[in-house]
Amino acid sequence: MEIVMEILKQPFTWGLVLGLFLMSMIWQSMRKDISLLKDEKKRLSEDNKELQTHLNTQLKINAKGNEQLQGQLDDLREQNENLRANAAVLKQKAGRAELRQLHMMESAVSTMREQAPGFAPAWEKAMRDAEAAEEAAEGGLKKLMRRVLPGAKTTPAIETSEPQAEQEDQQA
Repeated sequence: MEIVMEILKQPFTWGLVLGLFLMSMIWQSMRKDISLLKDEKKRLSEDNKELQTHLNTQLKINAKGNEQLQGQLDDLREQNENLRANAAVLKQKAGRAELRQLHMMESAVSTMREQAPGFAPAWEKAMRDAEAAEEAAEGGLKKLMRRVLPGAKTTPAIETSEPQAEQEDQQA
């Protein structure tokens, strides 16, 4: 026992004991920190997996939505092109342009019968009036009336009671 007491009186022994005590305290603190860090790492990896799964699901949903929208857009473009082609074909359909020209000429001739003094200027004026009336009749009630009653005159009669208009037509 004396030997133990002698060893304990040495400053080296006290430094060794104090150093071992501090090392054990640091070691215990480090083990706690390591376990906390492992738990944190495990939690973060689980959160990361969950977020990746959510992101993959979201990207799949967006991809499906984009594919559907792209398909609808392609269908609408094709329908638009088909309608444009059909409209162009219907405008150029045989007989429609000639029928339109015939209606304009018939309207111009009937106007000429009413205004006969100067034939050439009156003819040009009547053609312009007939074209304007035809443009106005492209839509609305006049178009419907023309389809229902093709022989009926749907253009308004031009007033000839204005003396200045007659004088201008005679001078030209």
